[in-house]
Amino acid sequence: MISADGKAASGSPKRQGLILENRKKLTVTGVSDVSGFDEKSVVLDTVMGQLSIKGQQLHINGFSTETGELNLDGEIDVIEYAEVRQNEGGFFSRLFR
Repeated sequence: MISADGKAASGSPKRQGLILENRKKLTVTGVSDVSGFDEKSVVLDTVMGQLSIKGQQLHINGFSTETGELNLDGEIDVIEYAEVRQNEGGFFSRLFR
């Protein structure tokens, strides 16, 4: 099990890496699942949060659930992580800011 801070249940940190070559080939490590994909976007669940890749003619060449490595190619325009929101407290803590 992996917590929100990217650490395994044993407490050891998980690693994630991104290797982008000429905006055409991308290798991502630390991937736990592919949430969705089409030729314009790929959404990945990673040890560091949800990662979105946007572009044109995107194609997943391979994904290993054992190693957590994903390879894709296409015209890559955007790579972004979804913002992770911390618990902002209850109603009164937001009211009295």
